[in-house]
Amino acid sequence: MKYENTRSRVLAEAMELITGDRQKDYGTPEANFHRIAVRWSQVLGIEIEPWQVCVMMADLKIARLCEGYKRDSAVDLAGYAGLTAECAEG
Repeated sequence: MKYENTRSRVLAEAMELITGDRQKDYGTPEANFHRIAVRWSQVLGIEIEPWQVCVMMADLKIARLCEGYKRDSAVDLAGYAGLTAECAEG
């Protein structure tokens, strides 16, 4: 591996998660975040875009990290960053 350090391993883990088996379980990220956006829009009474779902999920991970470091939260946070860009840029 070209980058043999913790940050690279965390990013590699995140990439495996967002491009791997989860799509079989939940559908494409775009479809899944669209479904969530529709539901949250109905509950909140404002329009939520799929990329905003990613941002809010990232914020959830940040809030959890405030209680103490958990590697899986850091990995998920990195994954949501990538998914935010994908959902926003199309």
